[in-house]
Amino acid sequence: MEILNQLEQTILDRKTDADAIHSYTVRLLQDGIRRIAQKVGEEGVEVALAAIAESDEALIGECADLLYHLNVLLVARDLGWAHVEAELSQRHSD
Repeated sequence: MEILNQLEQTILDRKTDADAIHSYTVRLLQDGIRRIAQKVGEEGVEVALAAIAESDEALIGECADLLYHLNVLLVARDLGWAHVEAELSQRHSD
């Protein structure tokens, strides 16, 4: 999805933008991998709970939150959606 690539670029830009000090993304990146991984875990649980007990709109919102935090995690590890896409393509071809 093109929006995920755009989001990845925005996160990369924030990672190197000294003026974005008040950005949630910057704070999350500065907090490090452990904090980002914790957020991914929290969002994953929220997605699962929303799937069981919430509206479609709430589920979509939680999925968006999870994808955002996954994107931050990938960028923090100097990875990106292209790496994930390559893995999915490899799995599909096997």
